[in-house]
Amino acid sequence: MTNLVEIRDLRVAFDGVPVLHGIDLDVRPGEALGLVGESGCGKSVTWLAALGLLPSKATVSGRVRLGETDLSGAPRAQLEQVRGGRIAMIFQDPSSALNPVLKVGRQLCEALKLHRGLTGAPAKAEALRLMDLVGIPDPKGRFALYPHEFSGGQCQRLMIAMALAGEPDLLIADEPTTALDATIQAQILDLLARLRAEMNMATVFISHDLGAVAQVCERVCVMYAGRIVEQGEVGLLFDRPRHPYTRGLFDALPRLDGPRVPLVPIRGTVPDPRNLPRGCAFAPRCAHARDFCHSERPDLHRQQDGRALACAYPLPAAPATQDTAPARREGVHS
Repeated sequence: MTNLVEIRDLRVAFDGVPVLHGIDLDVRPGEALGLVGESGCGKSVTWLAALGLLPSKATVSGRVRLGETDLSGAPRAQLEQVRGGRIAMIFQDPSSALNPVLKVGRQLCEALKLHRGLTGAPAKAEALRLMDLVGIPDPKGRFALYPHEFSGGQCQRLMIAMALAGEPDLLIADEPTTALDATIQAQILDLLARLRAEMNMATVFISHDLGAVAQVCERVCVMYAGRIVEQGEVGLLFDRPRHPYTRGLFDALPRLDGPRVPLVPIRGTVPDPRNLPRGCAFAPRCAHARDFCHSERPDLHRQQDGRALACAYPLPAAPATQDTAPARREGVHS
């Protein structure tokens, strides 16, 4: 199958400090891909760099292709045709993404004019259809309201509607449920899954919430310190995580069933990009690290079970244990 998006050797540096170290990533048409990891691992930067949305102080290299279109170093006019059109992005704080002094109907119509050339009555009719599609109650009555007159969950739905205005091939959701309560999070996740199925639209879901990723994604990439350390089908990674960092993310999840036991956090923090360890970036926090890990950095290699893994001493590829399997079940329903 031809990939919708191909990213090869993507590197980013801010003021000379590298923060992405050669990302290789594919997105297939219609699939849901998850990017997980702690804050500061490079999940959002990857896609901001791919779409040319980083500030001028950022140095970006590598190749980004959208179908037959090469976005690497593309002029601004070409990128603006892609952004919001073929690729749309929604952000984690909808209240700051919407213009507070413009009515939501006007903002939706502006997106429709920019990406599809609709104006006047056809634009309003399509805006109302999009509001109804994403579950905004009484679209006609709320078309002329301002963003502050909507709840946080409804603002996120409006952002999704604006993203859909250009009928994109790919929707990038950058932690879209972070600021929402658990009930609204579940509604937004269900909405994204339904829209992807109905529109055959590929989705990249950026999150640190493993439960959300399990609910909406088919394939997962685990990022750490600006690199992908493990990737594969969601069932494979969630049932049998082999990278110690991936397993650490599961061990830190609270259990909803069984006896209460202390959480097992990953000790330490993500390293400062200005002072990365010499070898594996995760080695200082890894209970399985050996001398080799502190001196040599492992590359990402394909494994026999289909996953890709960057670890010199991975965990055994054993069936899911009683500790791992419940974490996945809890995540799916969280």
